Parts: sequence; C-alpha cells; structure tokens
Amino acid sequence: MAQANPSFERLKDKYQSVLNLMQQLQARVLNVNLEGTKLLIRGTAPSAEVKNKVWDQIKLVDEAYPDLICDITVDQQSAPATMTAGAAVGGAANQRRYRVKPGDTLSKISREFYGDPNAYQKIFNANRSVLQDPDTIRPGQELLIPE
Repeated sequence: MAQANPSFERLKDKYQSVLNLMQQLQARVLNVNLEGTKLLIRGTAPSAEVKNKVWDQIKLVDEAYPDLICDITVDQQSAPATMTAGAAVGGAANQRRYRVKPGDTLSKISREFYGDPNAYQKIFNANRSVLQDPDTIRPGQELLIPE
C-alpha cells in the first residue's frame, strides 16, 4: 500500500554496519524509523562497553552523524550507562539525556533532536536547574532532552 520512503532506505543503508554490529554484539534493536529527516535507532546494549562500540561504529560511518539520532540504553540488569560522544540515553518516560560536547549550542542540540534549531527553549526550560542562560552551556554538562 504505502511506498518505502527513499530517505529512510538511504539512511538505513548508510548505517547498516551499525545495525549489523548491534546484532553481532547482542544489543537489541527496539526500532529503526525516520524522525523528521533523521534516522532514529533505539535499542538496548548488554553493557556500557557494547554501547561504546556501537558509538565507535557510528563515528566510523559519519564522524558528525548529523542525520542520525541513536538512543541506546544499557540493559537494566547491567551496570549503569555512561554517556559518550553526545549519546542520547533513555531515562524517565519521554526524557532523554545528552552530554554537551565542545562546540555545542542549545540551538545545535535542538536541531539534532527536533530538527528545528529554534526549539532550543524547550531544552532550556527543562534544564533551568543547571542552566541560567540559554547562550551559556559547558562541555560535560548533562542535559535533559524532553520529547
């Protein structure tokens, strides 16, 4: 009935090695779909080490990964997740976390998660306890990214 979206297929092909590695390392792929113009990969890894290997593969495919949202959590039975390289980590319902990297701005983070740099206020409002000014964020800060 519905035709396959060419953008989805192109992005899925681009990141196929990531999906293959996840399967090889026994990480569960929960879903793969198109969110705006980005490929969304959501899954769980059996350990933080596996999660880091998946992120290493993502960076091999595309160092900046501007067309990807990857939300990988470490399985609850394993050690707590540690975030690397701006990885989005699932938290409470409808909340993701993001570790600020050098060169990030709220607009850049907003564009990455929502496809709209002007939605930065949503992130700022969710993080008023740690941010006093939307123009001032520091590498290493952990931000909540509301859905």
